[in-house]
Amino acid sequence: MKIGTTHPSSARSSMPDPTTAPPQTAPTGTSAPAGTTAPAEPVAFPQDRSCPYHPPTGYDALRAARPLTRVTLYDGRPTWIVTGHAAARALLADPRLSSDRTHDGFPVTTPRFAAVRDRRTALLGLDDPEHRTQRRMLVPSFTLKRATALRPDIQRIVDGLLDTMIAQGPPAELVASFALPVPSMVICALLGVPYADHEFFEAESRRLLRGPTAADTQAARDRLEAYLGDLIDRKQKGETGEGVLDDLVRGQLRDGEIDRADLIALAVILLVAGHETTANMISLGTYTLLQHPDRLAELRADPALLPAAVEELMRMLSIADGLLRLATEDIEVEGTTIRAGDGVLFSTSVINRDEDVYADPDTLDFHRPARHHVAFGFGIHQCLGQNLARTELEIALGTLFDRLPTLRLAAEPEEIPFKPGDTIQGMLELPVTW
Repeated sequence: MKIGTTHPSSARSSMPDPTTAPPQTAPTGTSAPAGTTAPAEPVAFPQDRSCPYHPPTGYDALRAARPLTRVTLYDGRPTWIVTGHAAARALLADPRLSSDRTHDGFPVTTPRFAAVRDRRTALLGLDDPEHRTQRRMLVPSFTLKRATALRPDIQRIVDGLLDTMIAQGPPAELVASFALPVPSMVICALLGVPYADHEFFEAESRRLLRGPTAADTQAARDRLEAYLGDLIDRKQKGETGEGVLDDLVRGQLRDGEIDRADLIALAVILLVAGHETTANMISLGTYTLLQHPDRLAELRADPALLPAAVEELMRMLSIADGLLRLATEDIEVEGTTIRAGDGVLFSTSVINRDEDVYADPDTLDFHRPARHHVAFGFGIHQCLGQNLARTELEIALGTLFDRLPTLRLAAEPEEIPFKPGDTIQGMLELPVTW
């Protein structure tokens, strides 16, 4: 049974000819840190995975070059890449690394990102104190207490989607029927965005994150901003509800603590990240568990392992690979100097496989202490929605395998398409039966 396309190779088919790339000035201090081995040839970043739950094989040299080394971006620019766990946590908490993508020299990993890097951003693209101001507005809506209070609602959403899927009978395509609508419905309810519009904003989110061209990315951002701007205007005129956006309109927007443009930018981040990341974790987490039947049997035998299983899946899958920063001052890292103006990239998929922290890191192990992974980032930009994501994953995966104990793939694993390396990792399709 052939579904979609085959697995992409680990090589970047869209990597431009280096002879046509604009000349770049290499950052200073090109020697490898003491005790590490620099790759013999520059490693391109990002690359496609050959297995959806393992880092690209092309990153093997990066794993051997901890705690940091060089990679080459799509435009030929050399950039530092952090690959060691301890160095990553220290640097992600270092205020000398900026998240402001409007800085000259900020590293850009794809043409799509380059097309929108100068657009107004929120949270992820801001430094303190602006970042702190926006985050403070949102923290009450994303606490562990709030996520716990949402459990009954999330459970109802999950049960309703599974009821429909089971009634329709096997086979099913799990991304469209379950993995995507679960977080989409949750984030719509939380934000106060009409789920009736989900086909529109899910499609535009895909174009924003996956192109295929820079023009597509720009147009998708335009349409999302126009949609959310209109929604905010309607809420401001009295069409209010009980969502986070309603609270921000009634409070911070009315009081002048945030302006309309910044609120729109914030809404884009919350809506897109709020459903895309968790949808990919549900789909890829399901695929990974089905490919590890012994671990799945262990989980079914002891449901109390579920929180630990979710942590281990987040460590192992590292779906958001490639956090970006720019050094604003010189920074010493284990005998190597990152110079002011150098780009710095964090490969979460490599950092979360650091053998100094995780024994046998390529093995799925629910009993390892995995909570210190950096799948949610670290420091001031650590994912605001991590409590909600964990709650959704526990409920979605736990209920899925409880209600469908014979769930299995409906195609050969190598025939099931997954996403390329230049976007959030996950399954494009996941045909299943039971």
